[in-house]
Amino acid sequence: MTTPAHPSDHTPAPASRPLGVAAIGYAFMGKAHSNAWRNVASFFDVPAFEQKVLVGRDATQVAEAAAKYGWAESATDWREVIERDDIDIIDICAPGWMHAEIAIAALEAGKHVLVEKPLANTLGEAELMTAAAAKARKRGVQSMIGFNYRRVPALALARELIAEGRLGTVRHIRAAYLQDWLADAQSPMTWRLRKETAGSGALGDIASHAIDQILFLLGDAVTEVSGRLQTFVDRRPGADGLEDVTVDDAAWATLTLASGAIASVEVSRVATGQKNSLKLEIYGDKGTILFDLEALNELGFLDSTVPVREQGFRRILVNEPEHPYMEAWWPQGHIIGWEHTFTHQIRDFLTAIAAGESPSPSFEEGLNVQHILAAVEESAAAKSSLIQLSAKPSSTTTEGA
Repeated sequence: MTTPAHPSDHTPAPASRPLGVAAIGYAFMGKAHSNAWRNVASFFDVPAFEQKVLVGRDATQVAEAAAKYGWAESATDWREVIERDDIDIIDICAPGWMHAEIAIAALEAGKHVLVEKPLANTLGEAELMTAAAAKARKRGVQSMIGFNYRRVPALALARELIAEGRLGTVRHIRAAYLQDWLADAQSPMTWRLRKETAGSGALGDIASHAIDQILFLLGDAVTEVSGRLQTFVDRRPGADGLEDVTVDDAAWATLTLASGAIASVEVSRVATGQKNSLKLEIYGDKGTILFDLEALNELGFLDSTVPVREQGFRRILVNEPEHPYMEAWWPQGHIIGWEHTFTHQIRDFLTAIAAGESPSPSFEEGLNVQHILAAVEESAAAKSSLIQLSAKPSSTTTEGA
């Protein structure tokens, strides 16, 4: 095994060869990201790259996944992969407890890094990752956190409408992300239900998405937080009998924004009948936007500046070439799916690397979300006390299509 050079000696790959990509993790997110890597160049003009290696702990299973998902080879030691000269991008799809160690090592080795949300399991780890990203960025090494719902065309359109002033002054927002995969008390233990491996439950898993959307859509900042966490099923069957659940099943938060708007956030993994429902409602003094992830090609829009006799919600089917990202896909009227958001994410990441620009959402933006999640936990532990935060506006890009 070769000895890695000093971090300052590592520079991004020359443009004379395709970028070598390695993905770490081959389960749910690994599969979603692999699908995006396999398809992005078929629809978007992106820099040349190669799916070099898929990394996982089980040699047999990761080899099978690599062959199925389009990777040239597989490996079980991510450290050896990071040291390889033919690897330029590390895509981290591993569980949250591994994010910090892998991301920091990859950035110090001069590799561009994409990491799944949330940024890390703890605020301390997220701060270390962000510092490493800032240092690497000075050498042209880019990094991005994977909040893929920013790449839903309907939500990218919603952000454009809000930025154009179509809602006027936004007063309040409702965000609810509800699932039911833990509604059955007999659902077995997984790493997602242990604090040491997951960090938190519904809070980090899906509230991170809801909060990022609020920041993304409004370009605003959170200044105050109050929160509540609840674990409804505190013991679940494991390999050796019942085990303690050490994370939350559901979470609630009220966020005060720098603009004066108020946002309510509700998330649950025990909402019986709700499979993967992210609903967003944004209310302004001139209009309202509605969105539901289970109808991700549609946006509800009400313009209250027209005469009352003409007012009412209208359905915008977001699949025209003029809509964000849609020009690359099918003729108008043909919808796209959840998996396309990851393709858009890879497209934007590769485009930013080629341009030498910092992609969004950055690790700094991921850290900002992490601060808000930590404040929700702190408020919940303090039984409804209000947690003050310093305002940090979200620096986002709309998209590119």
